[in-house]
This record gives sequence, structure tokens and C-alpha cells, in this order.
Amino acid sequence: MSEVNKIDMFKNDVRYRENIAHIETIPAKKPSFKKVDNLNQKIVDYLDSKNVKLYLHQAETYESIKDGEHVIITTPTASGKTLAFNLPIMETMIEDKDATALYIYPAKALSNDQLHVLENLEKELDIKINPRTYDGDTPREDKRGIREKSRIVLTNPYQLHLILSWHHQWSKFYKNLRYIVIDESHYYKGVFGSNVAFLIKRLKRIANFYGSYPQFILSSATLANPLELANRLTGEEFKLVDNDTSPSGEKDFILYNPFKNYVRKKINNQAAPSVHMETENIFMYMMLKNIQTLCFTVSRKTTELIAMWAKKDMNQVKGQLAHRIAAYRAGYQAQERREIEDGLKSGKYLGVTCTNALELGIDIGSLDAVIISGYPGTMISTWQQAGRAGRSNQKSLAILIAFENQLDQYFMNNPEFFFDKPHENAIIDLTNPILQDAHLLCAAKELPLQRGEAEKYFGISQDVIDKLVDNKDLHENHRGDFMYPYDDNPAMDHSLDQISSEEFKIMNNGQLLETMERSQVYREAHEGAILINKGDTYVVNSVNLKNGYVNVSKEAVDYHTMVLNQTDINIKKKLSKTKYGDLTIHFGELTVSEDYFKYKKMHFSKVIGTYPLELPPLKFNTKGLWFTIPKRVKDTLEDMFPNEEEVFAGGLHGAEHALIGLFPLHTMCDRFDIGGLSTNYHEDTQEATIFIYDGYEGGIGICEKAVDVFIDLLNSTIDLLENCQCQSGCPACIYSPKCGNDNKPLHKNATKYILKYMSDLISKNIPEEDVKAEVIIENEVIPDEFDEAYELYEKGDYSSSKDVLNSIISNDKKHAPSLALMARILYEQDQKDIALLFTKKALSSDRSNEMANELEVLLTNKPQKETVELKSLDDVETLYEEAYDLYEQGDLATSSEILENLLDFDDKNSEALALMGLIYYHSGMFPKAIEYYKKASKINKNGEMVKELKMRVA
Repeated sequence: MSEVNKIDMFKNDVRYRENIAHIETIPAKKPSFKKVDNLNQKIVDYLDSKNVKLYLHQAETYESIKDGEHVIITTPTASGKTLAFNLPIMETMIEDKDATALYIYPAKALSNDQLHVLENLEKELDIKINPRTYDGDTPREDKRGIREKSRIVLTNPYQLHLILSWHHQWSKFYKNLRYIVIDESHYYKGVFGSNVAFLIKRLKRIANFYGSYPQFILSSATLANPLELANRLTGEEFKLVDNDTSPSGEKDFILYNPFKNYVRKKINNQAAPSVHMETENIFMYMMLKNIQTLCFTVSRKTTELIAMWAKKDMNQVKGQLAHRIAAYRAGYQAQERREIEDGLKSGKYLGVTCTNALELGIDIGSLDAVIISGYPGTMISTWQQAGRAGRSNQKSLAILIAFENQLDQYFMNNPEFFFDKPHENAIIDLTNPILQDAHLLCAAKELPLQRGEAEKYFGISQDVIDKLVDNKDLHENHRGDFMYPYDDNPAMDHSLDQISSEEFKIMNNGQLLETMERSQVYREAHEGAILINKGDTYVVNSVNLKNGYVNVSKEAVDYHTMVLNQTDINIKKKLSKTKYGDLTIHFGELTVSEDYFKYKKMHFSKVIGTYPLELPPLKFNTKGLWFTIPKRVKDTLEDMFPNEEEVFAGGLHGAEHALIGLFPLHTMCDRFDIGGLSTNYHEDTQEATIFIYDGYEGGIGICEKAVDVFIDLLNSTIDLLENCQCQSGCPACIYSPKCGNDNKPLHKNATKYILKYMSDLISKNIPEEDVKAEVIIENEVIPDEFDEAYELYEKGDYSSSKDVLNSIISNDKKHAPSLALMARILYEQDQKDIALLFTKKALSSDRSNEMANELEVLLTNKPQKETVELKSLDDVETLYEEAYDLYEQGDLATSSEILENLLDFDDKNSEALALMGLIYYHSGMFPKAIEYYKKASKINKNGEMVKELKMRVA
């Protein structure tokens, strides 16, 4: 039976055809060629020997590179991008015996694959370039030879990040550096992309130091903003080559919906379909038909599960095929990854489950089919994964299996949107202050920073350098250069994959299993969690948060775990508000606290037990958007549904979930890159509020972009709910797979009402096409407000001055002049304890503030207590007792200082919150006392201090 017939059989199989939502047949395409003049004779002979004619886009790429332009190529998978940029580089290598080139790949698998291509070119062209891979797997004894002899070096950002400070060992290579190739550049988005952009600018600075100004060549999948991405990554202007003139075979792209004929009701006799089981069934079908298949999944855990299930089932059906199944994901040892890569190429493996680690351009010519289990989050990834099948012009098959979530179901119900959807913008944020600081320290370690270089190479103002000097992170020498003053390498402390540099080691009987960062440990490797690694299950026995270790033991279990968490948000600083008609979307800096308080044991979708967790909260500062819903909406909903509880809360919660679910439709992000919170009342806004925020320290630009496309996001969310057939909410509309509140409360009809209310605010009396965004930068009004507060203070109107200052501080909690003036007023009102608290806040924001420094002298007549570094809940209890004793003695300022330190570590400590509320009460700041009572009573209304505070504020 031909491969074509075997592939066509699937869509007609009675077991699967009823769940097919759409089949898009992508026709075969013929090539267009172009002859290139003046090619080096060795190149001509090589192409003739291989019977290769250059496609039109390859010729255009070659000519642009030879003209000295920076080039980005964005043609699809298997269109010959690699040959297009390798030819001009090889020609330069032939003509200039000293020329060097650096190839940067986002994954080791891809660099290993391309090394073989370059080695073959070296042999065929009879030139000496000694191409070598230089990464964490390179043997130590080989590294010196590579540095001295290799003219083409292949590496990845992780290795480059660590070795840039050793540039003196690479002086010959950098001096002759002609080309920097950044392959799969669409991969550089979000946190990783933002880090790599800073890294490339550090690399440019090193090359310039050695007198070279290399030409950049980028290859990428199709993007909405390729030129912007190339510029942000490198700081250079680019020529775009995007017209694909290569041939391709016919491909059937099937949208497969396990939920097509399933309607979720309040009482269901029919069990909900399992996407994982459906994926395994189709994966098995393909292998039993001898169709070599890659199965992409959305998580490492799912990759392992489906391979494990398939091996077990294949042993029962056709045992000789079980050993031809493998799982592939990040975290495996290098030799394990390479064995699977080679096994795919040779045909040893018939079916491989994988994460997006195999999404990149490894050439696997024999693949017939790709299964994509769950929408990968972007159209770019979707088409990259689908492109793994169908090389060499043969007919191929791609199947997207939909989860029961908002995005997947939207595509199943709108196939024309899926196939016509333009590709996304790749978001890189170069304004994240944590990333800026980290890379400036790395740059200063590599070479002392001269004044003006931060702006020239990184677009960062001198003020940031000055702050690093003030904090003793940098030192200014006698020449005015800024040096890193310590012996360590700051690159070792800064991970490119995350903003936090904390790494936990997962240990089994003293052996390293894998590594994770802290938030991943909280989600996947908390005490009692089940980890899956290479098909084996491990139980987490203990977590050492202080030393960064997780101890596990191998154990066969038939359940998995899911963690629950609660989120709290404080608005640190309002940056802007955007008005669409009568709807206002705020954007600003937020402090997010996530409390992981329990987890569930689950057998498939059945809960078999719930267990408490004792973990300190995760706190981070980020950026996000928010909007408020007025009380009249709550009143209307309660009138509409008089016999139902938590209608308004369920509507807010549902709107939050549904909007977040469709975020990736409009911004290039993963649904897990963002978080949200909905609340009936928020202290900072004084109204019901929905927050959506970047899930990374400092923010990475996702929500800032979402503000610009908010109308489209709102309209598609309304459309999603209108077309969902469920009765009261389901994963396809308002449920969220990562909801820390176990998807409670939720109310579908209230959600629809709230979203429609927002839409009406936008378009009320205004045709939709005439709605314009009015953007107001909120912190630009602060100087005028402060001048007003100061004038009122000078007139002796302390009460009005404090009102204005409170307004400023609610917008910007670190506005030192306002904090200092508030302290001065409190001091003059003889509230010295609380005045000292505001003085310290002012000085922590700006140590040079003159008024705060004067007040510190006036208010401080005893040695400062050394701040205790909190490491455990025992420390919290000790500090609380100390704060309580000081409160009893009347030393409110020191007590509040200790409580602030305590609450930074454990902001769910109800007794500490209540004690802080009592301090505010005794200082005459009654609104703050009420605010802290609300926080404390929400956690534990029966606490001793909570009851005392309640009695005071009542």
C-alpha cells in the first residue's frame, strides 16, 4: 500500500472521522529558480555535482549578503534557508583564509545537525575551516583547539553567555569575525528572547573591541514583525527575504476535535473525552500503519505519559514495535538526545513523542505525519511543527488535536480564522530593569564600560549605571570607566531562560535527575508531587528551599498531582491608562504574591485526595493591565439571578479566564506566560477589578501589547462564549487548566453579561470603526500634584496636603518626595513613630532625599536594628514575637519595620497583618487600619489580634 493511501485512510476511518472538524488540503507547489553570476568556481562545481539549482529566494539571499547587507530570511521549513546563507559564507572562507563565522542556535540538537552539513561542505569544497560545536557538552580537552583553529564555531546562547568574559582566549577569532548567523530567530521571544537580545549586543561590543564589525544573518519562521525582531535582537537595520520559491508536496492538515459531539451539561451520563488518550490512540494508529510520526505535546509530563502508555499498549498489540517508541524533551542527557535524533533519521524510531524541543529545523527526511496534541500557543510554532513532516515532496499529514480550552475550541469552530490567521509579533522587551542590570554587570565584567556605552550598545541611560555604582555593583575607576569589582562571573548567576536565577536540583539517591527554577518546583515538585522522567514516576519526598534541593524516590503510581494557589496583587505604580470610548484600561507596575496552599491527587480526571502545603508565598514585581466593573453591574446580575450565590464573582472570574484564554490569539505568548486575578473589591481601586499580568519578574511586554489590541481581544472572547454550546461553563469557554481556585466560582451567563457591558462601554454612541485609543501617561501628573501638596503643607493645611500625598503614593509607592513630605507632616503632628516609618520608605527609594535625611537625624536617637534575613517559618514566629513585644512597649516604628520585613516573606500571616493594622490605628491612620483588617480577616477572622483589631475599627 502506498504512503499516500495510508495517510488518506485516517480521515475515512470510522473511529476518527466523526471528530474531524475540518480538513484543509494544502496543494503542492512548484519551484522558481534563478541563476547567480560570479559564483566562486568551487561553489559552482559543488552545486553541479549535487545537481542543485538555486531557488529564487536563495539567490536573492546570496546576493544581499554579498552586497554587505544584514539579512533576515523568513521562508518556511525545508525551503533551503541553510544553503542560502551557507554559500556566501563558504565563498568568503575560500577567498579570505583568516575569516571566521559564529553560528548561534537556540538548541543543541539543531547545532549538532548543522555541524554535519558544514563538515560535508568543508569536504566537498576542499577548504580548511574546521567547523566545531562549542557548548556545554564539548570535552574540556577539545576547547583550546577549537578556539585556536576553528573558523566556524557553532554554539548556543547559554554557552556564549558564559564564555564572553573569556574573550581574550578568542582574540584571533573575534578579530576576523565576518558573520554572525542567528538561526531560528523567531524562537527568541519573551524572557529568553529579551535576554538573548542583550547578549547579542554584548557580543557586538566584544567584536567591535577587536576591530571587527560582523554582518548579521538571521533565519526565521514567518513572523508579523521580522524586521522589528531583527533590529531589537541586534540593533542593526535588515534586508528581508520572505518569498518562498521552493517546491512542497501536498499536505492534509486536519483539525481534530474530540469534543465535537460532546455537550457538557450540569449532569452528564457521558464521560468527557480524554485528549491524552485520544492522542495516544492516533499515535498508535499511525505506527501500526508504519507511518513514521512525531507527536508534539504541550508539556514535558505529557510527552512522557503518552510515550509510556504507547509502549505499554504496543507490547499488547504488536510487541516488536514497542522498542521503536521514544520520548524526547529538554532535560535529557546529551548522549540520550543524540541517540534519539539519530534514531529518527535512520528510521530506528517509528514514533517519538516530544515537546517543542524538536520543533526546530533538524532535517528528518522520512517523516510522514505530525500529531500536535493541543495548540502550541502560537501560529509560528504550529506551522513549524506541522512542517516537520512532508519534506522531499511526498504527501504528508498534520493533525491538530484540540483540548477543551478557549483557544483550541475557537480554532475548531473557526477554521477559516486558523488557516487565514496572520503570524504573530515576536515580543522582546528591552526595558525590564532586572535584565538591564544583569547584562550591564556581565558587560562590565567582559570589558570596563566607558561612559556612553550603555546607551550606545544597550539603549540604557547613564542613570542606571550610576545606580549600580551607588549600590556598589559597579566601580568607577580613575579614567571614568565602570568596572565589575568582584572576582566572580555575574553570567553564572543570571539564567537566560528566566528572570530569576534560582535553580533547584532534583535528586534521586544522590543522582541528579533534572533541574528546575523555584516557581516550577512550587507547581510540579512540591512535597508529595509526582514527577515523570523518561517514563518513570518519582514521588517528591522533601524540598529544601534554603539549599535548592528536591529529593525524590522512584515509585510506580497510578495517579498524578495538581497544585492549587491563591493570588494577591498590589498596584505599585500606575504608568498609563487607555480609554476606548467609556472603557478605561489601566497599565502599570504590580506586586504579585502567589500562595501555593494545597494539592490534589488525581487518577486521570478523578480527584482521589486533597492535601495541604506549607510553602512561603512567591512574590514578584511585574507589569500588567487592569480594569474595574462598577457596583451597578453587580446589582443587575443579582436581580437577574436572585437564587444563585456568587453570581458577580463567578462572572468576573469567568471573564478573567476567558480573556486570558484568548491572549495568545492576539499576542505572541503562551497562556502560561500570563496570570490573572478577579476580585469583587480591591483595596487599590476601591471597586471590583480584573487584573491580567506578565508572569515574570519585571514584566516582558505581553500585557503592554495587549492594551493595544484589547478591543480585538474582547470581541473574540465574546464570540467564543456566544458559540460555546455548554450550559454553565466548560474548559472551552470559562474554565482554566491552571486556575489556583479550582475553577470556583464561575458563572457563564454573568460572564457574558460583563463582557457585553464592556463592549457597550467601548462602542456606546460611537461606530466601532471610529473608536480611538486615548492614552494618558499617569505618572506625568505627579510633579504638579506634589507641588500642590507642598503648597498646602506650607499654608498649614496638613489634612488637605495628606489627601493629595495619599493620592500620589497610591499611584507611585516609591515617590520619595511625597513619602518624605508625609513623614514631615506626621512629625509635626507629633506622630513620630509612623513618621519614622515613612522616612525610611523615602530613603529606601532615594537615599539622597534631603528632607528624609534631616528627619532621620531628628527621629533616630538609638542604633538601628539589623534586619534579619528570613529563611523559615520559625524565623517568622520569632520576629512576630519581637514585633509584638515592641508594640506592647510603645515602640511602634521599630515594630512596624520588623512587621514589614516579616510580611515581605509571609504576606498571609493574619496575626502580623492585624498587628500592623493596630499600629496604624494607634497612629491615627484609620483607613490603613481598616485595609489591614480586611486583609487579615480574609485569611483568619478568628485570630486573637484580628479580633482585637476588629473591635478597634468597628
